Amino acid sequence: QVQLVESGGGLAQAGGSLRLSCAASGRTFSSHVMGWFRQALGKEREFVAAINRNGDSTYYEDSVKGRFTVSRDNAKNTAFLQMNSLNPEDTAVYYCAAGLMPFGSGVITQTPTYATWGQGTQVTVSS
Repeated sequence: QVQLVESGGGLAQAGGSLRLSCAASGRTFSSHVMGWFRQALGKEREFVAAINRNGDSTYYEDSVKGRFTVSRDNAKNTAFLQMNSLNPEDTAVYYCAAGLMPFGSGVITQTPTYATWGQGTQVTVSS
């Protein structure tokens, strides 16, 4: 089991960039699929992006394709979400999550398939 801590959130202007990090404790980070989700005020938590165990396959929600990039460094037990061309609709609390499920689009977008979650980091984009 891993424990996750996000960092890197903050305030950005529209068109700007932020890079989120998700640091994992434990020795099994590389065994986990890593996902990023976000939850805007008054809305349900939604899938943003995911990356498979060795980092050679990724999957994105349509609205972030071409703007966000998910990556991981298994040697450093850390996952990343690079967010470019931010817009006010990206404002939300962003969570990283870890799961042991197969890397398939039918499961990696679903919150119940992730066993471990970070505490979240606020991203606010001003217009």
